[in-house]
Amino acid sequence: MKILISNDDGFQAPGIVALHEALKDIAEVEVVAPEHNNSAKSNALTLAAPLYVREAHNGFRYVTGTPADCVHIALKGLLDYRPDLVVSGINNGANMGDDTIYSGTVGAAMEAYLFGIPAIAFSQIEKGWAHVDAAAQVARRLVQQIERERMLEGGAFLLNVNVPNLPFDELKPVKVCRLGRRHAAEKVITQDSPRGETMYWIAGAGGAKDSGEGTDFHATAAGHIALTPLQIDLTDHANLGQWRETVARLGN
Repeated sequence: MKILISNDDGFQAPGIVALHEALKDIAEVEVVAPEHNNSAKSNALTLAAPLYVREAHNGFRYVTGTPADCVHIALKGLLDYRPDLVVSGINNGANMGDDTIYSGTVGAAMEAYLFGIPAIAFSQIEKGWAHVDAAAQVARRLVQQIERERMLEGGAFLLNVNVPNLPFDELKPVKVCRLGRRHAAEKVITQDSPRGETMYWIAGAGGAKDSGEGTDFHATAAGHIALTPLQIDLTDHANLGQWRETVARLGN
């Protein structure tokens, strides 16, 4: 099994180091990750500037770009083979509900999925890297189970996995969940710059709004590992008929 590892926290982040350590003896692994933190970069690709790839002392390669850049460059330039699986993370903080739209961790995994390669994004619920080795052990076991089930041979899939910051033996079993929803983000923070201009800072995400049973928020709050299968199709299928009728009326 050949695995490409990436993330959005940067190639030196404890999460990617722990993930590499957990997977390196069960697969052939390569790390291609951003040079710096690229949180909330989603699926962004760098199209108007060149990108550079360098190698760290530990063999990790890092890119002067986004998480999606890293996976794209690895798959279409750096690697002379096609990985069996792409694993992204372990992220420093949750990627649940609406977070998945913005997440660079999910964005890296999604880039692989768009190329037809199975991919998994792993995140810890709370920031600070507490019990990151336990989250890495979760990743290792899930990857091993997927390989045993021969799921890597059945076409591409995209999984979003969120792990509570708990010791491994205190984690409750994996629950397959739907995404919850968050409240609207907090108000932006404004400050005066030294030159008298107003600076705007994006504030924190809103709290959980839809966190009922069956959601990723509900599962992780109870100590479970939340696994959500994702898809790319953003089409509002339920309302296609209504919009066809509306457009037809506009044409009369």
